Amino acid sequence: MPALEIEIINKLGLHARASAKFVGVAGQFPCEILVGRDPEKMINGKSIMAMMMLAAGQGTKIHLRTEGEQEQEALDALVGLINNYFDEGE
Repeated sequence: MPALEIEIINKLGLHARASAKFVGVAGQFPCEILVGRDPEKMINGKSIMAMMMLAAGQGTKIHLRTEGEQEQEALDALVGLINNYFDEGE
């Protein structure tokens, strides 16, 4: 069950388009993906509505945890997406 804390670095934060990209990547993996501001209160990272409800702006630190088949690959892909500014350039 890999887990880590990561900062949202893109200018607009985890807005609708970024949330959709996150959910799209998350949906490519069979494992459970959990996301939250608090590691004790995690939401389904494959739910667009849940992701948008996080309201994670630029500079917000979120916790990611994956569990199940391809858990490390999923975590690596999501970290890559976040560190690449959700493919938005900034």
